[in-house]
Amino acid sequence: MLPAIDSSRNGRVVALASRSAERARAMLGPHRDARLCDSYEQLIEQREVDAVYIPLVNNLHLEWTLRALAAGKHVLCEKPLGMNAVEAGEMAAAADRAGRRLMEAFMYRFDPRTRDFVAGLHDPLHVHASFGFHLQASQDYRLQASLGGGALLDVGCYVASVARWIMGEPVGVMAAARMQGGIDMTTSALLVFDGGRTASLWCSFESPEEQEVAVIARDAVHRLGRPFNRLDDPIEPYRLMVESFADGVLSDRPLAIPLAESIANMKTLDRIRDAASF
Repeated sequence: MLPAIDSSRNGRVVALASRSAERARAMLGPHRDARLCDSYEQLIEQREVDAVYIPLVNNLHLEWTLRALAAGKHVLCEKPLGMNAVEAGEMAAAADRAGRRLMEAFMYRFDPRTRDFVAGLHDPLHVHASFGFHLQASQDYRLQASLGGGALLDVGCYVASVARWIMGEPVGVMAAARMQGGIDMTTSALLVFDGGRTASLWCSFESPEEQEVAVIARDAVHRLGRPFNRLDDPIEPYRLMVESFADGVLSDRPLAIPLAESIANMKTLDRIRDAASF
């Protein structure tokens, strides 16, 4: 995100706060004019800060989004927006009360390659979306239930999002999960849409690297590899997201990812969790 903001046409890095001052200082090496704040509280109090990007662990998204909005800042919050749809709705209501903009940082939605793929689909019958990798670090927050860990929230949000982007809102949900240590290591779901159309979703922390969207349409089978992050130019989708968000703030334009979309995605994740009983 720091290189994306720095290379954007309408944003600049002016402050950073971290639990580790040493790590933050190293990250700010290329951004010599930016201020290193001693705490998150100090950062959201900075007058020169117009908007805050929140990349914290999932269970802190609600608290610090609410605090940043109350401090008069616009907020770009890392996905998933909240731990569930209730939290996402609370955050949306707070943004409305504060008169500030809030957007979920789903950078893949700004990748021209993925956008062209979705725009080129006609009459899809079935979508299969997968996102998995092998998470090995035992202390990683994504393996801790209390911090909002689990494959569904971390990478399942992507596969649910792209399926809904293509197919609309599901009318039925079936799901199963393999649990370990209180979190889902792998979750699979079948979504049913109007007209009997379907989507199969798969997300995992215990597989080789896997990313694909396959769409069976009446005309052909369409496949897109690595739809959720790129190897050739990984910064570009983040830069485009930053620029789009800043345009919404500066020009009072509708945001590219409206809060209604983020809340709807969280509702689908909630339904998958409920169907898988975890």
